Amino acid sequence: MAQLSTKDLATLPVGRLGLISLESCQELGRKVDDWLVKWRREREHNHLDSFAFEGYRRDSYMIKVQTPRFGSGEGKCVVTESVRGDDIYIMLDICNYSLTYRMGPYTNLMSPDDHFQDLKRVIGAVGGKARRLNVIMPYLYESRQSKRIGRESLDCATALQELTDMGVENIITFDAHDTRVQNATPLHGFESVQPAYQFMKALLNHEDGLHIDNEHFMIISPDEGSMGRAIYLANILNVDMGMYYKRLDYSRVVNGRHPLAAYEFLGPKLEGKDMILIDDMISSGDTVLEIASLLKKRGAGRIYICSTFGLFTDGLEKFDDAHKNGVFDKLLTTNLVYQSPELLSREYYISCDMSKYIALIIDTLNHDLSVSHLLNPLDRIRRAVDRYMARYQ
Repeated sequence: MAQLSTKDLATLPVGRLGLISLESCQELGRKVDDWLVKWRREREHNHLDSFAFEGYRRDSYMIKVQTPRFGSGEGKCVVTESVRGDDIYIMLDICNYSLTYRMGPYTNLMSPDDHFQDLKRVIGAVGGKARRLNVIMPYLYESRQSKRIGRESLDCATALQELTDMGVENIITFDAHDTRVQNATPLHGFESVQPAYQFMKALLNHEDGLHIDNEHFMIISPDEGSMGRAIYLANILNVDMGMYYKRLDYSRVVNGRHPLAAYEFLGPKLEGKDMILIDDMISSGDTVLEIASLLKKRGAGRIYICSTFGLFTDGLEKFDDAHKNGVFDKLLTTNLVYQSPELLSREYYISCDMSKYIALIIDTLNHDLSVSHLLNPLDRIRRAVDRYMARYQ
């Protein structure tokens, strides 16, 4: 993936670039910062020394902030340097459950609500001095509560409106559970980025002997919600796709719901084919492992589980057992959310690094250029597959 070319520097930066990476996103933020520093040091232009490019080349674009807590558990934010006139990008991981804070005699784990409040504190501390505010929130806060069924709260829409009301101009997220939630803020920027290229790149770099064609490979959606992801990837790779759906027993009601009768498969024959089982998130992992098991019973070959967000809310033991029993071969998730040391130590796990992609989006937006070409990785995926297949011809 190439960075901006020299000719693109005809577009002036919106403002001096500033990157605020909250504690929840420190490691990913440092990697993004490293890419930005590297690219801007290598970039040449006749007017880089002019006032319009003031602060364009720096040793780091990180702006240090502090988010301390009082003994009561209340918090605040302190920005330790000037951000006046800057084009600010705030990064956070609302799913990072490894952080704690003191509240009286107790130690509390930070919840998504706590992380979101810290984001608002940062925006409040900036105090309208920045030229533009952008939020990079890989896992969209409350994205699983994005639509109303019955008398329910619309938490995701409310959160987006809070941010835009506080002056946020662009919100960049990844693989949003339902992108229609952007209708809550129609006059502001909202991008939901897909990591399809990073999945394919990581898989091809770690696995040998795959045949990416219609006779040997397939894409599977574990439910109706992921059909769009599966269809998109299947079309790029020119392979078949299949999906499972839940057949419910409408004759009974258990705990207010119709119980699951069975998982039903829709799609062509899959015997002997290797496949990607793709979804936006792994929460407990029960569904994706059940689907992988059903695929194996149908004669599937190698199974690669790909999910943008690996939350693993019930731990990794069930994945260890499933891999040991041959239910799946590799598990791929991104570093957009917190990855525990236990997860990174698993030999079946492949981490997909998103830092270069995020840095490229930031670099492009800072020059006020369109990111449309970055959001559709069709050509990059096909080139990666062609190079991979050429090694085995």
